[in-house]
Amino acid sequence: MSRPESFNRMMTAAAKFQLNIAIILEAKAIEAVKSRHWICNRLNLSAYEDHAQQVKETMDVHDQLIELIDGLTKMESALAKNLTVILNQKEEEDMLGGSGSGGGGMGDLFNLGGSFK
Repeated sequence: MSRPESFNRMMTAAAKFQLNIAIILEAKAIEAVKSRHWICNRLNLSAYEDHAQQVKETMDVHDQLIELIDGLTKMESALAKNLTVILNQKEEEDMLGGSGSGGGGMGDLFNLGGSFK
């Protein structure tokens, strides 16, 4: 397999990974809406012995959400870093004339003598 094919496969895999993450996040959003409705309808002041217990339990839920958001942010940052490394390698290869076009990595962007198809 050639280097461009490898890059293409890596980018395709990254795109599929991002799609799966989006599907998971969509499911989590639906679950969060259901949880919100349940919490708003079921957990009121009469469900707790005192205000301190109510605050403690809501803070626990809040902490779980913060951990989830933090984990997703770290995962997305790692994916972005990997893609940046891949794209920078590809750009450096193109800038060094690795594409064989002789255009300094610009491909056919400045095609001055050819016809448009």
